[in-house]
Amino acid sequence: MLVLGLARHDGSILAADAFPVADACGRSPEQVRSCLRRLLAEGLFTRDGQGQRAVYRATQDGLAVLGASTARARLAHAQDAAAGPRHDTHVWDRRWHLAAFAIPEVRRGARDALRDHLGRLGGAAIHNGLYASPHPWEKDVGDEAERLGVSEHVTLAATDDLAVGGVSEPTALAARLWPIERLAARYQSFVDRWQHVPADLANMRSRNQTLPDSAFLPGALAMGLAYQACFDDDPLLPPELLPHPWPGGAARELLVRSRRLALEIRAEHNRPALFRSFDDLIDALA
Repeated sequence: MLVLGLARHDGSILAADAFPVADACGRSPEQVRSCLRRLLAEGLFTRDGQGQRAVYRATQDGLAVLGASTARARLAHAQDAAAGPRHDTHVWDRRWHLAAFAIPEVRRGARDALRDHLGRLGGAAIHNGLYASPHPWEKDVGDEAERLGVSEHVTLAATDDLAVGGVSEPTALAARLWPIERLAARYQSFVDRWQHVPADLANMRSRNQTLPDSAFLPGALAMGLAYQACFDDDPLLPPELLPHPWPGGAARELLVRSRRLALEIRAEHNRPALFRSFDDLIDALA
């Protein structure tokens, strides 16, 4: 997360940025080198140069990973806005999108990869080989099936009439298919753990204090990791399918407010920007 959080707008990562930021966050140079090697091995980045002068450039697959992360964050904030008191919460078209597959055992690797991809898209298993989502995911699923060479074994459909185990009411069905209560508890734990941060930062600002990078960078990373642990498991269901108020929205609001206050009083404004893409996103949503 730290290394990808240093990606610039063009998807490049400068080693000269990564190592000092990692050091400030208590991460060793070897941890950074190991992460960068893994990004190269997975084909997500290429490297120009050596050592501190190296520049890591995102490949098409790497740009897709970075773009998918930004798209998920944008969707989450858009849904939070739609669920707000001044907005109409009816943003879902009440259609369920289904993906079914029967991939032969000889293609087990592709089958597992497709199942993992459906999970990353927020899909829930109805039965073995049958997944559902409230989001129109046909293109994403179809593209991945084609990439894996298993399109002939995949069926896509959409319906506004879905019953699982006799449950068809949308909110009850969502609660059956996704661990909503458990995810809500995790988001609430995040809020409880970090809710003091905005007040602490506001007090520093009122006293004209600055936040050194020795505190800013590890704090940003720790809070970001804690939030991401919840967000990675969030299927981002439409507001209509979630309890109100939804603590995921409160967690994002807390993260944004803390980030903005911290940036206002950061002492080293010209230092490498950790989570630059997140800053761009919240500026765009302001």
